[in-house]
Amino acid sequence: MSRHNRVLLGAPLLVAALPAFAQERPRDEIVVTAEKLIEEAIQRVGETPGGANVVPAGDFDEKVAVSLRDALAFSPGIYAQPRFGQEVRLSIRGSGISRGFHMRGLTLLQDGIPVNLADDNGDFQELDPAFLQHVEVFRGANALRFGASTLGGAINGVTPTGRSSNGVRLRIDGGGFDTLRGFASAGYADERGDAWLAIAGDRSDGDRDHARRKALRVNGNIGLRLSEGVETRFYASAQTIRQELPGALTYAAALSTPESGNFAGDQARDIDSLRLQNRTTIAIGDGKLDLGVFLNAKQLHHPIFQLVDQKSLDWGSYARLDQDFGAFAFTAGVTARFGTVASRRFVNVDGEQGAKTFAADQAARTIDAYAEARIRPAERLTLIAGTVYTSGLRRQDQVFPVVATGRATFDQLSPKLGLLFEPSGQVQLYANLSRSHELPGFIELAQISSFVPLDAQRGWTAEIGGRGRIGPLRFDLSLYRADLDGELLQYNVAPPTIPASTFNAGRTRHQGVELGLDLNLAVWARLRQVYQYSDFRFRGDAQFGDNRLPVIPEHLYRAELRLGGEALHVAPNLEWTPRGAWADYANSFRTDGHMLFGLSAEARVDERFTLFADARNLGGRKAVGDISAVVQYTPASAIFTPVERRSVFAGVRAAF
Repeated sequence: MSRHNRVLLGAPLLVAALPAFAQERPRDEIVVTAEKLIEEAIQRVGETPGGANVVPAGDFDEKVAVSLRDALAFSPGIYAQPRFGQEVRLSIRGSGISRGFHMRGLTLLQDGIPVNLADDNGDFQELDPAFLQHVEVFRGANALRFGASTLGGAINGVTPTGRSSNGVRLRIDGGGFDTLRGFASAGYADERGDAWLAIAGDRSDGDRDHARRKALRVNGNIGLRLSEGVETRFYASAQTIRQELPGALTYAAALSTPESGNFAGDQARDIDSLRLQNRTTIAIGDGKLDLGVFLNAKQLHHPIFQLVDQKSLDWGSYARLDQDFGAFAFTAGVTARFGTVASRRFVNVDGEQGAKTFAADQAARTIDAYAEARIRPAERLTLIAGTVYTSGLRRQDQVFPVVATGRATFDQLSPKLGLLFEPSGQVQLYANLSRSHELPGFIELAQISSFVPLDAQRGWTAEIGGRGRIGPLRFDLSLYRADLDGELLQYNVAPPTIPASTFNAGRTRHQGVELGLDLNLAVWARLRQVYQYSDFRFRGDAQFGDNRLPVIPEHLYRAELRLGGEALHVAPNLEWTPRGAWADYANSFRTDGHMLFGLSAEARVDERFTLFADARNLGGRKAVGDISAVVQYTPASAIFTPVERRSVFAGVRAAF
């Protein structure tokens, strides 16, 4: 048995061996349930005049939630498609549509602290759903409360505390492709404070050749009540992630031999990271002041076309004030992020370091200041006005093979106007008009070596919609249109030694429909559905005219029918793409659509133990799940990632 597997299987024993006080349940008055915190998050969504929702962990507990795709599969407006392992395509309203790797166009946070680096690029693999109590999704400008200014908005993963997850919780699951995962947590709380600690490990051979992965993660936080209205909380998370990269395939290979992978160069993405943060909350009347500082250290070992070796250090602070005076309320805050990257590249010799080809020191600064006021002129009507200002700096000092300096500064201001109307206590209608901006990061600016001059991406978005409950129906509907100027589009180019290029497009338009429908058919039957219509295109482009943008299909529908009760239920599900997405900007080739079937089930043995199972792609369908855009498709274009292969997983959860 490997050392990693010994650590994985030993995780439950480690937590079970914690001191006895960690297993003792404190008095009810010092425990804050996860349900109450989720209700408070839903209330914040109810104050937002646009697309937003909360995903409790219970919505994906019975899934083998390897990535954010599994956690957000039924979150309206989120396009999430697996690539391999924990790598996913994550996009809201077409954000980062042409980025075939890493993440762009979204602000990803854990407990309110950005996971993104200071230049706004990031790796969402560092946010593991196993640790999350719930996920908050604020689409587009509705994410202003986090200082987010991008087209996509923000996703905030919230971890438990010793008050919301008291006692010991264990989970172990596994199945297809030699997958094995373990999770253990312990929480404790008393009148003075609380503590929560969790450890998770997983390994898998992956559903393709050269797609093995393993990871070990630790998360924890300690909260101290300094006085009646003051609490401070310290967070720490560490992860070591090892992921082989199987690479993209030609269309023919994706449909005939989707299990195949690329062994050339032993490509991989290995991440070691540590995040530390402190948040102090001070109650002020009917509001609060949040103050925080954070430090993120990360090392990336990434053999691809060359071996990329990066060591980054990011730090920053934030302040956010929320006040509610009844008919008037406001939120104001600032987040300042600073970061340095020691960026090195070497010849990739079968995954090992060869001769040095590039060296540079990079520095980034991103400061977001934001404010939002909410006025209630009538009992059922709320008017909202806000703005976010971003100041950014990107600097690269290249020291090898030549000495050169590149520098770019950005200043952007984006206002927002909105209204929220409640015709009944269970229905809300909303509308908003907002501006968004997105600054390029080092992947865009320092594409190969020399700095490339790029502008910020800007756009205006209009949105109308509503959410609520009407009898047995719960709905969440948004219709939006975003007119963008200078959209940052990326595409693969030749020769193969140059992996990608980015440019500012002219005018583009992203418009669509985001719909979530939950229907309680009976006490023992609930139907969950999400549907997305995505119409993303150029507008009078000199080269591409009014062509559609590639990667994301026009229509996507997911449904799950849960049959049974809390003691036992089964849930068949499907994902349907009637026709696939374009592969290139020239719109010369479109992939076929597909329909995937799955099934999950859960059985509660007693108050402590729950069994669950998760089966995927039961029909064994071969289809394309993701695309890396190119200018002009050819049959030799290796740009396609196949959908997940047929697999079955099962596990057990326990709470003490």
